[in-house]
Amino acid sequence: MTEGVVEAADQKAALARLREQKLSVTEIKAAPVKKKFFKPKVDNKDVVIFSRQLSTLVSAGVPIVQGLNILEAQAENPAFKAVVSGLKTDIEAGLSIADAMRKHPTAFTELYVSMIKAGEVGGILDTILERLSAYLESAEVLRAKVKSALMYPTVVFSAAGLITIFLIMFVIPIFKDIFASFGAKLPFLTQMLINASDFLRTKILYIVPPIAIGVYLFKKWLKTEKGREKIDDISLKLPVFGILLKKVAIAKFTRTLGTLIKSGVPILQGLETVAKTSGNKIIERAIMNSYNSIKEGGRISDPLKKANIFPPMVIQMISVGEETGGLDNMLNKIADFYDQEVDTAVKGLTSMIEPIIIIVLGVVVGTIVIAMFMPMFSLGEMVGG
Repeated sequence: MTEGVVEAADQKAALARLREQKLSVTEIKAAPVKKKFFKPKVDNKDVVIFSRQLSTLVSAGVPIVQGLNILEAQAENPAFKAVVSGLKTDIEAGLSIADAMRKHPTAFTELYVSMIKAGEVGGILDTILERLSAYLESAEVLRAKVKSALMYPTVVFSAAGLITIFLIMFVIPIFKDIFASFGAKLPFLTQMLINASDFLRTKILYIVPPIAIGVYLFKKWLKTEKGREKIDDISLKLPVFGILLKKVAIAKFTRTLGTLIKSGVPILQGLETVAKTSGNKIIERAIMNSYNSIKEGGRISDPLKKANIFPPMVIQMISVGEETGGLDNMLNKIADFYDQEVDTAVKGLTSMIEPIIIIVLGVVVGTIVIAMFMPMFSLGEMVGG
């Protein structure tokens, strides 16, 4: 009789692993799991590295199960390690690679599964994995560019907001006591700032709950179909960030659809997959209109033109691609162009944001400093009074 603990994705996977060790299981139960404050999640980078490594192994002729065994041993993220273990067990049990991956939606998207399925059916899994790796790497680079553009202003404005609240709540009251000892009338700006400080300090317990409830209700509304659509529509119409988000959406749409078509995924299935993974309800609606158009014998470009989201150049290039039969190549060319456009837009945005942040911070801090020092300029009169 032997007792022990085995690590696996589920009970079925644990049984399979024990049978591999020539053990007959008499009793098996889940071990008590220690709750962690931060539960590990599958990161996009884990999937990108996994795809590239699996592509290399399959191209070298390594059997898929053996390849997964190697990748499981190398995986550092416990969450992704469990995913790879589950994949290996399901494939050994007779499931196809695509079906095994479909059981792990947190790691493998609909797009990923569709491409793997096309590779299995066409017998070109190594080629599909190579294209998938290139696509995921391009998508990760694009995501990193957008994050870098948004991260800097977010951090600076958050820090500035916290510092301003600290000054208003803890520093200004000290000046208030000093000014009160003079017994003179304060300048309008100074009095307004002191009133704001008093209001925040005395009413903070009444302010925080409504804000928290408002944030909770807003998040709940965002999860609804109407809420998501409204926010996505507004985000695309923003003066500066809207242009960047639109370019990112176009690059993602064209790259994804081009990769799917080139990999042998049927056009209707490809459009449906792209719509689900677009990340924007307005873009999704435009793509689904194209899907319905093709089902009825129409073209992709006509509904995209009516959506008023895609620039005329994109519509024309897609139309030419449809007519010449080279839609996948044309889509990838559009994606390459818009990747460069996003890069340029991010650099321009970063260079423009820096002076704006300096001006805003200068105005906020300068206003507080001037308001506090204005009474000092007439200190003699105040003392005399």
